[in-house]
Amino acid sequence: MTKVLKTILLAHGSGGSHSRRLVEELFASAFANPLLAPLNDQAVFSPPSGRLAFTTDSYVVKPIFFPGGDIGKLAVCGTINDLAVGGAEPLYLSASFIIEEGLPMDELERVVASMARTALDAGVMIVTGDTKVVERGKGDKLFINTAGIGKVGGSLDLAPSKIRAGDVVIVSGTMGDHGIAILTHREGIRMETPVESDCAPLHTLVRAVLDAAPSGVRAMRDPTRGGLATVLNEFAASSGLAISVREDDIPVKDAVRGACEILGFDPLYLANEGKLIAVVSKESAEAVLEAMRSHPYGRDAAVTGVVEEAPKGKVLIETSIGNRRILDMLSGEQLPRIC
Repeated sequence: MTKVLKTILLAHGSGGSHSRRLVEELFASAFANPLLAPLNDQAVFSPPSGRLAFTTDSYVVKPIFFPGGDIGKLAVCGTINDLAVGGAEPLYLSASFIIEEGLPMDELERVVASMARTALDAGVMIVTGDTKVVERGKGDKLFINTAGIGKVGGSLDLAPSKIRAGDVVIVSGTMGDHGIAILTHREGIRMETPVESDCAPLHTLVRAVLDAAPSGVRAMRDPTRGGLATVLNEFAASSGLAISVREDDIPVKDAVRGACEILGFDPLYLANEGKLIAVVSKESAEAVLEAMRSHPYGRDAAVTGVVEEAPKGKVLIETSIGNRRILDMLSGEQLPRIC
């Protein structure tokens, strides 16, 4: 295809021969699996026994290629992670592409290849999708919408409403990596120590955590937009309890911290795409921490705080100089177009 057509045309979204070639020669070839092969308007499969989890998300990151990943890898990992933090084993994904006319075909091929590789490595199948093309100037290269289906085993029920006073907050790694990677690459800022996105599928990490403490995990969330601070505020609001954290206990890479100091950002509000926040019972904390640190995506895991009775619905942070203040929910947009 690329030998004849080097860019995306409006005709690729027309439903005609160009559309068919794009689907068959690019998407169907890259995502090849038995459920996708018929190329129907839907994927037909037998649902697994037990409960299902279903999620959807859209990805509009700018730029579409960045250190540590690209919009395709981000879309697959993000959907897997939204399923995983609910305790689901990800099974099937859909992928719909909104492409701007004029996008170089080799860029689209890179994204699709990245999605296929990430899905294959994670053991999930992309089984259905759609393609639309918008006029030049009416989009921004490429947007991707995904949906995901996963299986939730047994009677597992992870929810902020399960959080209790005395529980422990654990983060699986350093905060703010993705946000700083996007910002510095977008703005052409050269760092002495470059920062890469932490974009990664977390379902195997989640499984390790649940295996280590099958009844001790209350809730999990991946801190994407709004970062750690936003997730903690959501946990506090939903549980009606307080969460207290220590700034010095929150892992942040020196390069990320330095970039934030120079640029005026707070790493606690920056996006992550390969980290999770878990609230677990005090009795399970050591086992969960050990399970995380034994996994490639949890080597920098740390206990960062505890759940308290009051002040209800608030998050408190003890700063490095010993002060204690409220850590509010993010107001406005600290960094746009990061996922």
